Amino acid sequence: MIVFEFLMNEILSIPAVLIGLMALIGLAVQKVNLSKLLSGTLKSIIGFIILGAGADFLIGSLDSLGGIIRDGFNIQGVVPNNEAIVALAQQTLGKETALIMGFGFIANLLFARFTPMKYIFLTGHHTFYMAALLSAVLGTAGLSGFTLVLVGSTILGFIMVLMPAIGQPFMRQVTGGNDIAIGHFGTIGYVSAGLAGKWFGNKEKSTEDIKISEKWSFLKDSLISTALTMIIIFVIISLITGPSIVGEYAGEQNYIMFSIMQGIKFAAGVSIILAGVRMILGEIVPAFKGIGEKLVPGAKPALDIPIVYPYASTAVLIGFLSSFVAGLISMAVLGIFSLALIIPGLVPHFFTGAGAGVFGNATGGRRGAILGGAVNGVIISFIPALLLPVLGGLGFANTTFGDSDFGIIGILIGGIASLFN
Repeated sequence: MIVFEFLMNEILSIPAVLIGLMALIGLAVQKVNLSKLLSGTLKSIIGFIILGAGADFLIGSLDSLGGIIRDGFNIQGVVPNNEAIVALAQQTLGKETALIMGFGFIANLLFARFTPMKYIFLTGHHTFYMAALLSAVLGTAGLSGFTLVLVGSTILGFIMVLMPAIGQPFMRQVTGGNDIAIGHFGTIGYVSAGLAGKWFGNKEKSTEDIKISEKWSFLKDSLISTALTMIIIFVIISLITGPSIVGEYAGEQNYIMFSIMQGIKFAAGVSIILAGVRMILGEIVPAFKGIGEKLVPGAKPALDIPIVYPYASTAVLIGFLSSFVAGLISMAVLGIFSLALIIPGLVPHFFTGAGAGVFGNATGGRRGAILGGAVNGVIISFIPALLLPVLGGLGFANTTFGDSDFGIIGILIGGIASLFN
């Protein structure tokens, strides 16, 4: 009994240690040498701690922006950011998230092994984010302990084969083959972009026939783009609200300089968080990848969205800009429906908007890339607003999940759970 209590309270209750334990088991099964075993385990633990540190940094910036918007416009402003909302979830649901992630991967292997959907979802950070969403939504619905982990990991494993299967018909048009699948929880946005291109575009007029000036190449660097966009948002909002309101958050610092630094701090926080996530999953994903290849013969790897960028690099930029503009327009429309103000987050608009542009171009050329990015921008503006109430307490933290699948799955599961509550 004493050993069990120590295991539960001192090991499994610490998310960073639990993540490290998963990496340890995965690497040990593959019989790696001692050096790799120790390195992978410690890097996983350190990465989780880095993620928490970056989250604290980023959340401070989000809190300031949310407060300025509330005070200046008397509305709630929310910046969708997967890293931030997941980091918040870890403070109360860290153990549940880690367990759902681990058992969810096992469920993914079982679904892939025994169903026609032969996909191994290898985008580890999105598996982590979806596990956090499921723990939050199911926890809000009243589940806890073993039941929460069992239901959450089963749903996660099913989603990890379902989403690549839904996106594969369009993925074949992007790549021209059937060897790889998309493993990114923005799939609903990508499929919608593909449909928009198919219905309203012209496949023969590809974006890759357009020349883009090198002076705009900096937009392809997501860190720089994040910083510039958040600086612009902070400065514009601060100029509109005025120095008296912003001064309550800036203290003795000049309110414009404060706005600039908050935008930079936001980007720095995202960068730190992503570094932590990469360190965690750089060890866990390879550990489980080898197991998956042995257990599911003939399975296709479902990979992160940047895998499609080389197929239409110009569509990447067009989709991103189109998605972001649609997000700005949607922000103005949200108030008409009395929904929370969703401030376009550059991270989700860049990654999913770029992917939507590639999918739209594959089915509808230039017009498809523009329309696909715009459709994605509308989706990731309205869906996060509808998701907020489902997240419970996390929905009041001035941030939420940014990509389409998180919102749609969260709303769907929350709605089903409410029927049994």
